[in-house]
Amino acid sequence: MVPFYFFLTSMLLALLIVWKGGSSKIKLTDPQAVGVAFGVGAGVALVIATFFIPFLHRKIIKQDWELKTWEVIKGPLLLRRPEPSPAPEGHTGLPDFYAGHLTAEQLEAKRAGEAHVITGDVEKGAASAVNPTGNSSDSDIITSEIAQPSRQLSRPKKIPPPGPWYSPAVAFYWMKYAALRGVEQDVVDQQNHRDFLSGDIEKTHATGEHFDNRAEYTYSFLQILTASTTSFAHGANDVSNAIGPYTTIYFIWSTAKISSKVPVPLWILAFGGAGIVIGLWTYGYNIMRALGNKITLHSPARGFSMELGAVVTIIMATKLALPVSTTQCIAGATVGVGLCNGTWRSINWRMIAWIYMGWIVTLPCAGIISGCLMGIVLNAPRWGNGV
Repeated sequence: MVPFYFFLTSMLLALLIVWKGGSSKIKLTDPQAVGVAFGVGAGVALVIATFFIPFLHRKIIKQDWELKTWEVIKGPLLLRRPEPSPAPEGHTGLPDFYAGHLTAEQLEAKRAGEAHVITGDVEKGAASAVNPTGNSSDSDIITSEIAQPSRQLSRPKKIPPPGPWYSPAVAFYWMKYAALRGVEQDVVDQQNHRDFLSGDIEKTHATGEHFDNRAEYTYSFLQILTASTTSFAHGANDVSNAIGPYTTIYFIWSTAKISSKVPVPLWILAFGGAGIVIGLWTYGYNIMRALGNKITLHSPARGFSMELGAVVTIIMATKLALPVSTTQCIAGATVGVGLCNGTWRSINWRMIAWIYMGWIVTLPCAGIISGCLMGIVLNAPRWGNGV
């Protein structure tokens, strides 16, 4: 199925490009655009079947732990590679995509162990009056160490160098802090922190099924393509939502005319794209933290389904000229994939309610603020007109 999935994703990306992204340079009818998209998808599927499938067969089926990623270019020659040597103990050659996420049975055992540790501490405190020496047996120490919950070491907080703010070292520190604060956030670690919105996120994740790690490894490559397609779809739809008013204002200001259709200068498109990049650079980690594991358990297979479903929705909306939000599409896709676990408990509904409330509140707030500003502009004093 891997070549088919690559065919489907690359076909959608090509269709989006010829329909929307390249419409200013590429003039194709709808049947021609569909034909080009199918041709691109078939070409990508052929390349994947020729080069990538032998690599996956060698990596997953043969468990060749010595195989390097760059060797994918060898293609069919990998099938003639000799049998791999025995792997070191505990070395599978594949990353663990469920590291840090427990199953329901593992979580129950962990919390039972934590409760046992707390009970043991209370009993030891009560017994200290009888046994002032406080000596404990070796079995108590071993049991306590096994049952003790794992603690993640937090990243040490950065401290600015000593000196006045205008000294070169301190000034450079604060400039670097302002420029890189958004991209230096540990988003994965922040998703594990419990707060009011996350609730018992560990229990929510435990309801999710852990699929075969070898299948997840395969989907990790597919997810790169779907993530790229989602990014392109984001630009094709959301940028136009943002720069539409700017384009209209610039057209009226430069021509003193009003038209139902306005040409979009390339510099305004670049301005909209730069705005998205700056927002992602400075504040994007908050969105990643909220839409990541704070809603439901994520994995490459789930991420592939979420992104592909969102892309199909965005492409349809783009073709129909509907101004949808990529964030809304991916949030809905996340809920849909989470419900495929077969229980509503797989979703953190607190976070979903918070996200939806933000969308609902946005409309009246934006309308009230813009209406007030327009009222101020219309009723502002006018000099030179006898007022």
